[in-house]
Amino acid sequence: MRGAEEGLLLLCCKLGQSVKPLSAAEYKQMRALAAAKKPAIGSLGDVTPAYLSSLGYGEEMTGRILSLLDRPQVLLNYLSAHEDVRVITRLDEERFPRRLRRLGIDCPAALFCKGDLRLLNTRCIAAVGSRALYSRGRAFAREVGKHAASEGFTLVSGNAAGADSAAQKACLEAGGKVICFVPDELTKYPETENVLYCSAYGYDLPFSTARALSRNLLIHALGELTFVAQCPSTSGGTWSGTSENLKRGLSDVYVLNDGSKGVNALIALGAVPVDDRLPPISELQPPQLSIFD
Repeated sequence: MRGAEEGLLLLCCKLGQSVKPLSAAEYKQMRALAAAKKPAIGSLGDVTPAYLSSLGYGEEMTGRILSLLDRPQVLLNYLSAHEDVRVITRLDEERFPRRLRRLGIDCPAALFCKGDLRLLNTRCIAAVGSRALYSRGRAFAREVGKHAASEGFTLVSGNAAGADSAAQKACLEAGGKVICFVPDELTKYPETENVLYCSAYGYDLPFSTARALSRNLLIHALGELTFVAQCPSTSGGTWSGTSENLKRGLSDVYVLNDGSKGVNALIALGAVPVDDRLPPISELQPPQLSIFD
């Protein structure tokens, strides 16, 4: 691992400690300030109080940055504690998924992964939807999973109850492959054939609502297309993730047209309504706008 990647992990990840890492915005600012500084620093050892002061940092922030960087042994111990977990930082141009970089400041500093890393750079479609599915939504989620497997796409989802689990199970049963962005401890998931589990920023971070919502963006960003099995209202994780996707243009969104309030609102934002039985994914195209739209 390169020095820059070590620095990224030290600055932006807790590494099992009760510390306050730099936020994405703070790290971005630090990189911009360092890039403008001539000559550039040669190693992490060159990050001194005097250097940080020359970047404009005060005493408190300087102490915080130096404290985070003064953890090389902590980083080594953290990365070696679980041999089945591997880390990819966003500075890794070859392995880090290009589609996630489109998230900009919301792109995670690192992905901690368990499973086949090669899946991250395959063609993917995403499946999302409510946890409490009715039969029609469940059938649609399973249809999405089967299509992914039969057409050679990796299915991306969040391993939650309901739409996620239904689509993932159907995909795997049909011989497909799945990427799960989990919102809790990666270490509790057993290695499973044809499944890659991923967690942003660490492998030991507990569940939180904020982590669940942020991982939703990763699911939407990695999929070339996103399929929504059920979204009954304009609240909750399915709504927030899908509406944010549509606002940012992360992927084309196809939603089961069940007439619910949430689905109608997503269609108004630009989601494409589809019926229960999907055509081949390769045939799906967003509708052409008229000259009056």
